[in-house]
Amino acid sequence: MNSTPYQAPDTAAKTQAGLDSDYQAETDDLLGEKMVLNMGPSHPATHGVLRLILELDGEIVTKCDPDVGYLHRGDEKIAENMHYNQFVPYTDRLDYLAPLANNVAYTCAVEKLMGWELPPRGQAVRVICCELARIASHMLGVGVCAMDVGAMTVFLYTFTEREKTYNLCEQLTGARFTTSYTRVGGQIRDLPEGFIGNLETFLDECSQSIDEISKLLDRNKIYLKRMIDIGTISAEDAITWGMTGPCLRGSGVTRDLRKDNPYLGYENYDFDIPIGENGDSYDRYLCRMEEMRQSIRIIRQVIADLPDGSVNIADSKNMLPAKEKVLTSMEELIHHFIVATQGIEAPAGEVYFGAENPKGELGFYINSKGGGVPHRMKIRSPSFVNLSILSHLIPGHMISDVPAILGSLDFVMGECDR
Repeated sequence: MNSTPYQAPDTAAKTQAGLDSDYQAETDDLLGEKMVLNMGPSHPATHGVLRLILELDGEIVTKCDPDVGYLHRGDEKIAENMHYNQFVPYTDRLDYLAPLANNVAYTCAVEKLMGWELPPRGQAVRVICCELARIASHMLGVGVCAMDVGAMTVFLYTFTEREKTYNLCEQLTGARFTTSYTRVGGQIRDLPEGFIGNLETFLDECSQSIDEISKLLDRNKIYLKRMIDIGTISAEDAITWGMTGPCLRGSGVTRDLRKDNPYLGYENYDFDIPIGENGDSYDRYLCRMEEMRQSIRIIRQVIADLPDGSVNIADSKNMLPAKEKVLTSMEELIHHFIVATQGIEAPAGEVYFGAENPKGELGFYINSKGGGVPHRMKIRSPSFVNLSILSHLIPGHMISDVPAILGSLDFVMGECDR
């Protein structure tokens, strides 16, 4: 009988063909997939407890979802259960790189509610505080942004100058970091002896350091490639997203509350408002550098025309009496006890005051029903508003550009989360 010999199937070939087809199908499915990456809240480049949920297509960010609130402390609710002066130390913890400026912005809001105006010397002292805080904040902002993109030497320059501002703060307030120097109606004390001389020495040294930093960064090829055309914000977008401060002025918008809505006698000082041309990270750096020069210019004008007189308002009912009188007079002791335990007697009403802080417009809305405690308070924190543009700004950039963009926005999470 004729029979066809048995032939075993080529299982190996068929198996390989099947594997190849399956592999091809899997790789075809993977072509459109993207990776989700958590950046923060514990990450050195996020400058605090900021969490970014990034969607990546290779190294390109296609979506960014900022997640804030990891440092939320309920400051606005706390304010509703405290006397106006008791809340001053909490303002230190907002933008904790510029506590003096936070103190001033808050107390100016309460004084607007009270209808008070500080004497000229008190206003001049506050201007010194605000501009010192601006220099200290911008020094750290420029330094850490430069370090984020590889310029370590710059950070050493800026941190040295910031330490000098802390020495001045210590001489002025008794504290280096959380100063709690300002009070509603004035300051806790006048300028100490020798402070002006030390301040003038610092201004001379700081001017030289700013020039040195400019030489290190302005034409540094690596720094330019990391910053130019990165994180570009148009003027329209900056306005639409409510940005303020150097982030807004870097986009070419001339907006500065010290000029547009003067307070503390800023209208009496001659200074310029630096603005950018392209709105990129490099322009925001240049704006901060020039703002430090302008702050030095303002402080020198304050020193040249520093008025005499008191730093506090003359309100015998709502201000604490002099310590020597408290210790020698029963009436003054009783008055001190009432003001310290019940707070100042604020009228009913509502006010808003915005100050040009280093990060932008720091505003306080106060709703009062009378008495020594606000009924409601709302803090307009510039860092929170400036960060809101991240979901619009970061997509389209490489993931390596994210630290440069975050550094150029120069935010503080204590102020953002409140």
